[in-house]
Amino acid sequence: MQTISDNAANAIQEIFGRPKALIGMVHCPAFPGAPRYRGAAMETIYDACMRDAEALIEGGMHGIIIENHGDIPFSKPEDIGPETTGFMSVVTDRIARAIGVPLGINVLANAPIPAFAIAMAGGAKFIRVNQWANAYVANEGFMEGRAAEAMRYRSLLRAEHIKIFADSHVKHGAHAITADRTIDELTRDLAFFDADGVIATGQRTGNSATLEEIEEIGRATHLPLLVGSGVSEANIIDILKRTQGVIVASSLKEGGVWWNPVELSRVRSFVSAAQPGLEG
Repeated sequence: MQTISDNAANAIQEIFGRPKALIGMVHCPAFPGAPRYRGAAMETIYDACMRDAEALIEGGMHGIIIENHGDIPFSKPEDIGPETTGFMSVVTDRIARAIGVPLGINVLANAPIPAFAIAMAGGAKFIRVNQWANAYVANEGFMEGRAAEAMRYRSLLRAEHIKIFADSHVKHGAHAITADRTIDELTRDLAFFDADGVIATGQRTGNSATLEEIEEIGRATHLPLLVGSGVSEANIIDILKRTQGVIVASSLKEGGVWWNPVELSRVRSFVSAAQPGLEG
């Protein structure tokens, strides 16, 4: 008998056709409307996104998340303009048509409704949401989980096939608001609000969660677990022993810096280092 928190399918297996997945990041440059946009032609922006996507897949990654990481400082969900959804939909469609791997969408900051719209328009298979349930204090200020309105919007779109990967104890913020609740409880809330996968992160971009925290989150959920920051050749095997996948960005970029282009040789080296961990 199915309960309201019972996700019968393993989202990693369903999306990627394999038990463990390596997911790369396309960090889109600043779009028009963002403070760091300096008038670049849209084709220049789209080409930069495509080059990173092609390098990730040529290097052996299994999927990609497309993210508006150039739009710093990030807006709260209610302040994100329709132009962001429009530009990211074009990026997603172009990558989807050119590269036959599963795609995900993350709209910063914490904007699942635009993410669902982009995923539906561009053919992406999942979205990432940094705060799906509960609340915390982020760089952008007070940030609430938006699961209720997002799930109703997904139903409106008839987009139930688009899965939700949600962060537990998300990076770049303070969790004093929920300090009286354990990571175990916060993680269980993600399944209760119908997420399909859980992501463990470190304190900030490029920092990994500790193995102890990864294990704590893993014990608290029946959902697939991924690590979403700080993954490198040095720790990939230990992480894959405890999870069903990783989301990798900084360590695949030139110089190991997130805002640089993806470096094909780094991707190939990382995928080679991960191979023993993909078997289990």
